[in-house]
Amino acid sequence: MSQEAEKSLSEQQALRLEKLNELRAMGVNPYPHVYDVTHTSNKIKEASESLLKTEDNDNPERVSIAGRVMTRRIMGKAAFFNLQDSEGTIQVYIRRDDVGVDEYNTVFKKMVDIGDIVGIKGFLFRTRTGELTVHAESFELLTKVLRPIPIAKEVEEDGVKKVYDAFADKELRYRQRYVDLIVNPHVRDVFKMRSKMVQTMRSFMTDRGYLEVETPILQPIYGGASARPFVTHHNTLDMDLYLRVANELYLKRLIVGGFDGVFEFAKDFRNEGMSRFHNPEFTQVELYVAYKDYNWMMDFVEAMLEEVALKLHGKDSVTVGGNEISFKRPFRRLPMFDAIKEFTGKDISGMGEDELKAVARELNVHIDDTIGAGKIIDEIFGEHVEPKLIQPTFITDYPIEMSPLAKKHRSKDGLVERFELICNGKEICNAFTELNDPVDQRERLEDQARLRADGDDEAMTVDEDFLRALEYGMPPTVGLGIGIDRLAMIMTNQDSIRDVLFFPHMRPE
Repeated sequence: MSQEAEKSLSEQQALRLEKLNELRAMGVNPYPHVYDVTHTSNKIKEASESLLKTEDNDNPERVSIAGRVMTRRIMGKAAFFNLQDSEGTIQVYIRRDDVGVDEYNTVFKKMVDIGDIVGIKGFLFRTRTGELTVHAESFELLTKVLRPIPIAKEVEEDGVKKVYDAFADKELRYRQRYVDLIVNPHVRDVFKMRSKMVQTMRSFMTDRGYLEVETPILQPIYGGASARPFVTHHNTLDMDLYLRVANELYLKRLIVGGFDGVFEFAKDFRNEGMSRFHNPEFTQVELYVAYKDYNWMMDFVEAMLEEVALKLHGKDSVTVGGNEISFKRPFRRLPMFDAIKEFTGKDISGMGEDELKAVARELNVHIDDTIGAGKIIDEIFGEHVEPKLIQPTFITDYPIEMSPLAKKHRSKDGLVERFELICNGKEICNAFTELNDPVDQRERLEDQARLRADGDDEAMTVDEDFLRALEYGMPPTVGLGIGIDRLAMIMTNQDSIRDVLFFPHMRPE
């Protein structure tokens, strides 16, 4: 912000503070405790015919609304202004003779600014131009705003409408989301749609009898994903704890305990890079169902995402950027090695670590000496295959090195029964037939520990309590994780994860 702009802002704030003090001196409480709201702008519009004052209905039901003053047009003894509430805007007509001389002249005309929150009681009518308008019979200032709201100005220049001073700077919008929500109401619609998406998924699972649960965020041993954790310290116990990177291992303990299906919408934390697809704190839902496998789970995911699209958009397709993405069942199913061969021409099945490194170098995929075969395959896939998968595609049958918690494939040596759902060039879902052999699981976690000792700080650790739980017996089980933020990006047509998070992490100002 320029020095001139800062000076202007400071002057405006000083003027508003002066008005605040004048209001208090007049005996007006600029911050009352409560206001009785009976209608929102949308409810008024939906019920407009029954609320309208007409010749046949000269004593209509009164409405009481509250919201921000967003525009004002004062015409001597009367004025029009637009009031914005949580659901939209509606025009208000206010007259001195209706609300009182002091309320109109002294408070409304002189003390109320754009952005102030007011309450209006009155009746509904249509202006000569046909616009629905609330005729104010009483007015109350509910919140005096001390900072000016950045309102865009729309002007017509040479026959073209142009907008000035819009609150459009993305970094500023993310840092001051509260202002963004005030002046860009369409942003609220994104988050309403995200909420509806989560509600649809929750209902889809609970309607099938699965139990929603909660598991620890602070964990003595982190696990369930290959990721760097955040570390904290518990003073009383004098021990380090980790913010969970996944809730998988705790949900599996509940399957051991006798539940047939459990799920959790969880905040997880990974101490890794930030991008338009990554935030250190993110939301995912994990579901575990006993006696099912990854084939069953693919059918389940297809049905759930098709229902989400239908509930949000009224159709089974979604427009994302320049692509029309279809969630109509069934989705394509493509084994990982076949996908790599299709998009690179390289058949890497059966290759050892040295051969994989040679292929990676040939494909210009950056790798270092600390990563094993599984990570090399993952890097090749992420570089040359994943970005090209726009329509929902199940990538199946991963190498065992990439999936230390998945069950070995029943018919393909060296692979596990795992799938990821790729959509719009990014993974949004990960699932596998769960490994329930405690001996095999111990060996795989110990292999991970060796990778960690060799320098792979994203490799998993050995969780003795989880292994003990498996020794008590976990039935055949399938597990699923869906990234809520990435799915919300697709379902709301947003190109950055920051656009579907109210308060994304940012560098310090």
